[in-house]
Amino acid sequence: MEDQSVVDVGDVRLAYRTWGDSYGSPVVLLHGLGGSAADWEAAALLLGREWRVFALDLRGHGGSDWPDAYGPELMVEDVVGFLDELELDRVGLVGHGMGGVVARLLAQEHSDRVERLVLVETPAPFPGDPGPAGRPEGPVDYDENAVPAVRAHLADPGPDAAEGLGEIVAPTMIITGGPESTMPQDRQADTASLIPDCRLITVPGGHRMHETRADQVAAHITEFFTS
Repeated sequence: MEDQSVVDVGDVRLAYRTWGDSYGSPVVLLHGLGGSAADWEAAALLLGREWRVFALDLRGHGGSDWPDAYGPELMVEDVVGFLDELELDRVGLVGHGMGGVVARLLAQEHSDRVERLVLVETPAPFPGDPGPAGRPEGPVDYDENAVPAVRAHLADPGPDAAEGLGEIVAPTMIITGGPESTMPQDRQADTASLIPDCRLITVPGGHRMHETRADQVAAHITEFFTS
């Protein structure tokens, strides 16, 4: 059964959804740019059989507040505040796309809060073209002002970004989407090689396989979290 709630974290109100046994070990899911917690619904239903699952709407997305300032570092602060407010000490942390960038930074900067880390089709922390911005037709459920700040970080994550991967102490799994993905897959292998304890797997299905092949993604996450 899914529940929807909100929590105030500093000056930002975050919306989130939960699934699973309230006494289960916590797993937190973070969506990609332009998405929302709803992107994880199919996978969260499956993960909820084993875990207490929380999926957030990051700032500027879905039902969360749309403030004036954006960027992955601000989102990291939001997620840490969320963990504090819900009294979640250590969690399994899973992020897709932009949410994976947030999850990766959180694991680097707050290693005591992350039990295990899963990065799903997450941009590598190396300078380069972030790719076409794109925009779906019709109304969107996110603040378009968030896009430039996130894309600027992806294009230039900073001179120490790759070195920071070595600070991730949580066992990590990177899931790539294979040849159908629009992201450079070789950079995923480069990222995995710089994280001390990291495995790299492929779930063919492109960038959004956490939705289109939710059963496979959920199965890999469950196996990883229980191994």
